[in-house]
Amino acid sequence: MRQIVLDTETTGLETAHGHRIIEVGCIELIDRRATGRTYHQYLNPERDIDAAASAVHGLSRERLTDAPKFADIAAELLEFISGSELIIHNAPFDVAFLDRELALLAASVSVTAGGCAAAAGAADTAGTAVAAWPVSVSAICQVLDTLPLARTRHPGQRNSLDALCKRYGVDNARRELHGALLDAQLLADVYLAMTGGQSVLALDEGARERAGSAGGTRMPASAAGGGLHPPVPLRVIAPSEAELAAHAQLTLLLQQASGGRCVWLEDEADAVVDRPAIAD
Repeated sequence: MRQIVLDTETTGLETAHGHRIIEVGCIELIDRRATGRTYHQYLNPERDIDAAASAVHGLSRERLTDAPKFADIAAELLEFISGSELIIHNAPFDVAFLDRELALLAASVSVTAGGCAAAAGAADTAGTAVAAWPVSVSAICQVLDTLPLARTRHPGQRNSLDALCKRYGVDNARRELHGALLDAQLLADVYLAMTGGQSVLALDEGARERAGSAGGTRMPASAAGGGLHPPVPLRVIAPSEAELAAHAQLTLLLQQASGGRCVWLEDEADAVVDRPAIAD
């Protein structure tokens, strides 16, 4: 199962007032494990940023002057999230802004393509160009809102991201200001803790193969270059001869002290398999 934990920062609170996205951050999870793949981009909103919003995320219009516009990164963002389940805290807010950006993009493409079509005499060019963009992110992704999920689990309590981090022991000490990628990373940890933690432990390559065949795309272990909890195989340490001798001496002492009732000696006598290695 492929999931994308997503967060945005914006110039203000309402799309109806012309506010735009200025930062987007995404974390990829496959079978409830972070793969190390992320998507992060600052954006030039081509408008002023409300002072109240800037106080939350610390971004200014001047800082974003040389950042790409949404139209410049739309294709790669949509490719990254397409076909996934989006995990968002207070999803209606972020989805509304993403849908607004897609609507603006479709409108601009329609105008541009329509002009080209008129010059070339190709009447259907505009329609073809606009059809390339989804009308909503929900057309290409499922959306899971963690806010009502948290309210169900913790009725009558504060369920902001900071409150959930504290409740589930997620370290948010770096969150002096909001940031899309940082908030997505925190939400990923909160979501996994809130919904039962990791569902598959990468104990060995066979476990990873079985997890991949259960559904979704499996990232190979070599491709996980970082992230929240990248799948790292357990290191296996075999006991040394000296450690085996010390173990034998200790079990003999236990056998004498227990009057011949040391269960470890009985188990070892009955064992028909090699002594297991110790994993740390």
